[in-house]
Amino acid sequence: MDAYSMSISSASRRVTSKLYQDLKTARLYTFDRSHKELGIMDRVLQVPVFESLDPNRKPHIGIVGAGFAGLRCADILIRYGFRVTILEARNRLGGRIHQERLPSGNLIDMGANWIHGTDDNPILDLAKETKTHTGVFDSESYVFDEDGTLLSAQEGEKFSTVMWNIIEEAFEYSEKHGTQIDADKTLLDFFKEQILKQIPDTLEGYERQRKFVLQMADLWGAFVGSPVETQSLKFFWLEECIDGGKTSSRANSYHADTDITTENLFCAGTYHKILERVAKPAVDGADIRYGTRVSEIYGKSTSPNGTPRAMTADGQILEFDELVVTTPLGWLKQNTHAFHPPLPDRLSKAIQNIGYGCLEKVYIFFPTAFWLTPDANGRKVQGFCQWLSPNYSKDTNPAGWTNEIVELASMGPSSHPTLLFYTYGDESRHITSTLRSLPSQKEKLDFLFNFFKPYYSRLPSYDENNPDCHPVVAVATDWLGDDLAGNGSYANFQKGLKEGDKDIEIMRQGISGEGIWLAGEHTAPFVALGTVTGAYWSGEGVAKEVAGSYGKRMAEKLGKEDAITN
Repeated sequence: MDAYSMSISSASRRVTSKLYQDLKTARLYTFDRSHKELGIMDRVLQVPVFESLDPNRKPHIGIVGAGFAGLRCADILIRYGFRVTILEARNRLGGRIHQERLPSGNLIDMGANWIHGTDDNPILDLAKETKTHTGVFDSESYVFDEDGTLLSAQEGEKFSTVMWNIIEEAFEYSEKHGTQIDADKTLLDFFKEQILKQIPDTLEGYERQRKFVLQMADLWGAFVGSPVETQSLKFFWLEECIDGGKTSSRANSYHADTDITTENLFCAGTYHKILERVAKPAVDGADIRYGTRVSEIYGKSTSPNGTPRAMTADGQILEFDELVVTTPLGWLKQNTHAFHPPLPDRLSKAIQNIGYGCLEKVYIFFPTAFWLTPDANGRKVQGFCQWLSPNYSKDTNPAGWTNEIVELASMGPSSHPTLLFYTYGDESRHITSTLRSLPSQKEKLDFLFNFFKPYYSRLPSYDENNPDCHPVVAVATDWLGDDLAGNGSYANFQKGLKEGDKDIEIMRQGISGEGIWLAGEHTAPFVALGTVTGAYWSGEGVAKEVAGSYGKRMAEKLGKEDAITN
């Protein structure tokens, strides 16, 4: 859930929340926070100490994928004396954490932009440690109606508040009544029910108000990469995020690099330095094999030596003592056939049951941030802006897809005159497939400029005759076209899902009996599913499980030898 996220706002609710109960059991490790002079990654996790029976041979762990889960897993295993080899299909580290550089020299994140929640979040600690600029945005609502008219600040805030109130109620209702909710009931269904209570027909203009709120509900798609009409209500509680996240309409005014404890933070300085910090232990201590695509995975029972193996696309067979697979959920969905023996039926079903979003991004760079100059009515756009169900762009957007931006010119030291559009669902599929079909860079840029012009041209102080209002360059993501990313973005929970929480727990277990483990944002503690923090935590968790299971086996073997000796 990259765009931004929701979190538990009540301390009393936190005590009984299934999210936090799961967090206590899923994170079976703790930091020693007493040594505050140490960096967050250097506060060693508590795991069982073990000694190898053969001091000349370190246990060899293979890790498939060098995203945040794989890199953090490697870091922990190296600390505990394992030999680690990372098999990475790309020629870089980070997986879906990746940056490109604009002609202006500014870096932009092609993957995650946000740090979800600020309480006890290691990613925020790493942002501070690396002096990465972060912040939240202006609280004023900037909302254009379907005719392209900018609503008053008061109206925009009113409708936004109603929408977020219904979202919060949906979280609570889902968590409390999930077992009784029909699997096919959606978040949109809940909106349609609750809006009758939030905006009763005794209010003047109630039909218009209800229409606006339902249109604003479409914005949920940018949270999970899938439309609100497919979002499971039964497992909506699994979309709730780490405490300290967004619980109301918008954050307060921008505060760069402060000790905010109540917001999700935009990673204004990008994840570049955070990625470097997370990757450093693996770069220094692991054998990283770039350009190594794994095509087949073999468990212990298939090997004459009783060890798991990975076959690469060029036919190499690599043998390990344990194998950790950190590929994206979308890759697992498409490659369950790659596992030998076949995955257990329940695990295979769990992988297929969990949804996979298609959040994409388009950055459009301008000579100046004209939208920050107040117009004749004193309005400017700072932070977020939405265009609801536009009917004025039929040529390029006949379906009336709602669009939303974060403008990047209000981020303190990391500011630059760029609009970041978030897209999802059919709009993402349309944009990415069209771009793939166009042969030249000029045609790609023209398509993006024309597609988004009906929206940015309505921003305050836009002047068609002013060159400063004409975009210079656009950069679009295409995770849907990336098979290494599983042709999508991250895990979510769609209608029809019957055992979503159990599915996550099953994936966490992997098939340890075969020496094969799974990690990634899709196996994270419930409270961090679909986030960078979740991927990081999952890597830690699997490393601890591998170390613990290996130590247990060693202890059992030592015990048997002692018994024979005695």
